[in-house]
Amino acid sequence: MSRLRTRVAREVAALVDMPLAGLRKEWERRYGAAPRHRSVDLLRRVLAWRMQADVYGGLDAATRRMIENDGPVQLAATPGMRLAREWAGQRHEVVVIESGVVYEGVTYRSLSSVAKHITGMQWNGPRFFGLRQENVR
Repeated sequence: MSRLRTRVAREVAALVDMPLAGLRKEWERRYGAAPRHRSVDLLRRVLAWRMQADVYGGLDAATRRMIENDGPVQLAATPGMRLAREWAGQRHEVVVIESGVVYEGVTYRSLSSVAKHITGMQWNGPRFFGLRQENVR
């Protein structure tokens, strides 16, 4: 292992035991500004990634383009999947099957029909159960 790799590995390993104040100070020392992250775990992970990216390089151009052009995450409901949502202080759980979804022992054609049954309003079922993100663009 080269000296550079050893040094980077040692510096990243030191982050594991570093408290939030130490992580913030290390970020400011390296990048000249206070970090936006307040979570110890997130700051530790981002700092470790940036330290390695500074030495080894970050994402290649093709990967950056793919990330920038990617739309909102959309997950597919597949048979056997359990989906849960809290609504009005109550937990609601459905199980996806080949022909639709089962909610409280009743088979529904779609997640949207279950969401409407639960709320009394028309909903996008996949969005209601967390399979679609809000349009953030």
